[in-house]
Amino acid sequence: MSQGLSDMSMTELFRLEAETALAAITDGLLALEQGDTSHLEAMMRAAHSLKGAARIVGFAAAVQASHAMEDCFVAAQRGEVALGRAHIDRLLVGVDLLGRIAKSTEAEVAQWDREKRPEVDAFLASLKNVPEEGTATPAPPPASAHAPEPVTAPAAAPDPVATEQKASDGPKAGDSRVLRVTADNLNRLLGLAGESLVESRWLRPYGAAVLRLKRMHHDLTLSLDQLRDRLAAGTPDERVKEAFVESQRRLALCRDYLAERLVELDTFDRRSTNLAHRLYGEALAVRMRPFADGIAGFPRMVRDVARQLGKEVKLTVQGQDTQVDRDILEKLEAPLGHLLRNSVDHGIESAGERAAAGKPPAGAIRLEARHRAGVLLITVSDDGRGADLEKIRAAVLRRKLVSAGMAPKLSEAELLEFLFLPGFTVKEAVTEISGRGVGLDVVQSMVKGVRGTVRVISTPGQGMRFQLQLPLTLSVVRALLVEIGGEPYAVPLGFIARTVRVPQSGVASTEGRQHFAMDGRRVGLVSAHQLLGREGAPPGDELPVVVIGEGEHRYGVVVDRFVGERELVVQPLDPRLGKIKDIAAGALMEDGAPVLILDVEDLVRSVEKFALAGQLSAVHTAGHAHTAAARKRVLVVDDSLTVRELERKLLESRGYAVEVAVDGMDGWNAVRTGAFALVITDVDMPRLDGIELTKLIKQDAKLRALPVMIVSYKDREEDRRRGLEAGADYYLTKGSFHDETMLHAVADLIGAAQEAPA
Repeated sequence: MSQGLSDMSMTELFRLEAETALAAITDGLLALEQGDTSHLEAMMRAAHSLKGAARIVGFAAAVQASHAMEDCFVAAQRGEVALGRAHIDRLLVGVDLLGRIAKSTEAEVAQWDREKRPEVDAFLASLKNVPEEGTATPAPPPASAHAPEPVTAPAAAPDPVATEQKASDGPKAGDSRVLRVTADNLNRLLGLAGESLVESRWLRPYGAAVLRLKRMHHDLTLSLDQLRDRLAAGTPDERVKEAFVESQRRLALCRDYLAERLVELDTFDRRSTNLAHRLYGEALAVRMRPFADGIAGFPRMVRDVARQLGKEVKLTVQGQDTQVDRDILEKLEAPLGHLLRNSVDHGIESAGERAAAGKPPAGAIRLEARHRAGVLLITVSDDGRGADLEKIRAAVLRRKLVSAGMAPKLSEAELLEFLFLPGFTVKEAVTEISGRGVGLDVVQSMVKGVRGTVRVISTPGQGMRFQLQLPLTLSVVRALLVEIGGEPYAVPLGFIARTVRVPQSGVASTEGRQHFAMDGRRVGLVSAHQLLGREGAPPGDELPVVVIGEGEHRYGVVVDRFVGERELVVQPLDPRLGKIKDIAAGALMEDGAPVLILDVEDLVRSVEKFALAGQLSAVHTAGHAHTAAARKRVLVVDDSLTVRELERKLLESRGYAVEVAVDGMDGWNAVRTGAFALVITDVDMPRLDGIELTKLIKQDAKLRALPVMIVSYKDREEDRRRGLEAGADYYLTKGSFHDETMLHAVADLIGAAQEAPA
């Protein structure tokens, strides 16, 4: 339950007032630094009010600090002093000081008059000894030195309802979060709730009318049946004929009455659907907050970082009234802070560099928020130097992220993607502001976490632009419904690269792994049945494929069929279930049936785990599923890609199902987890050679009956003897064998490719 103003202590009320007053002073000082003196009156009044409030609650240090600031503003109004940058530096330190005093508990207040008194005295002295404009003044300490929290209250007087809610904002026990709801929001919600109540009352008389109609129809049907029987029994009299005609007339009236009721029902359906959309829109609006609420501390932060680096930077914010989901707004603070600091540190040049490039001395950074096509677009751009692609290329090489031969071939887009890797930085020295390579990684993680995307565009010498594309709300997701094993699943559209239908002829296989061609690249195929542990009928000749992932981690997931796009209200799963593999949340469809929303990033990890363990099963079309299930499986183990593919194609041409392993250890892992009819192995391989692999197989109680064929270039008698002594059932040399030789040997060991019927 939210705490009302009447329930708050005087200290809590002072904190609220201090938040608003300090926000007004901060905004005014930043405007004053840009030459706008129109805020002097507002700043003087804010300092005066703060002084009075501090005196009431007995915060002596706050009284003195706010009084000193008020004197400065009064002197500036009278023209007795010109507030230059040195004054503004000192006054912003005072804002931080007052913010920390206001947040003190009642037990800590006395410390400002004892242990912390020197800090207050130092501030008061600094305001009396401000150097003349033009003299060198030390840059103010970064905000982190005093650890003040960003002031997020609006400069204007707070709305009473919003303020009352703000007093209790933040986590609490149970369900804890409290949203700000203005009186207008609440009135609109109540109005729509009233309309819903009125609409719901229409159903009772409508239902009664339909029941009456049903009874009338039943009675008339019985009457007509009786009249038909009498007519069929013989020549009827006139009264029977008249009764029959009257019954038919009344039955026609029933049909007309029913048609009218159906029209009413259709009208009600449209009204209730429209009402539901309006009600949802208003409820969603309660969750929304203006973009300005989440960025109030950024102008001050940009100003302080620029001063610390000796640069002149102007931040312009556009779209402050753009409505943003509360949860997304809370997540934006850290990523946008990183992007703005990067723009000041990496992007904006020094005054000398800008002059040489013909640019104005003050660098420009723009932060913009807007809605477009149902998404939220947030852009951070600057007019600085842009990204140095060669520095990025050198950093990529230095960290050995690509080979020396590959580095020169990387495109601009590929190089810029490296900026988002954890720990990646082009700076060689670490400073308080940057150099650790964590900033853009945080941006990428946040954006992916809310099902969004981030793009970066760099123009050398002209600047850089980061664009975050985010959903308007986390409570609703647009998703593609697919069917897997007879059950519906939802795949968020933001994580789908493409949906395609792949013909059977378009599926190829390399190294035992299936893939298809898309945009000139091979995309691996995996069955959704295997990933989710579902059983179901195999797909037909055309495979419905949902393409997920990026770059080298892109895969095509084969589903049973596409159902269509839906807008789903996200229903979080019970936290007692913990993290469910490959599942993000749940939702309800239009008919009330539940549907699970897939966790696409988790799906990609599941694919890679199966691939790493060599356990990816083949995706078979309906016409080949039975045949594939009945084929004998052969494991080919060889570290040569050419030999593996030669043997695989040779065996598959005779109908055997073939899987491959890249060395002895990979083969040992595969043979323990899969059921094979035969193992064909090379001898010389890394990690585990073919002789040792054969020994392991023959020493295992469950595997010793498994036939092993060694195929090796070593054709000396001692090599053959070593292989057979290890337990190999057949030894064939690569230098002498022909296709038929190998196939005959395989047939001798395990017979034809097709299992004999039981």
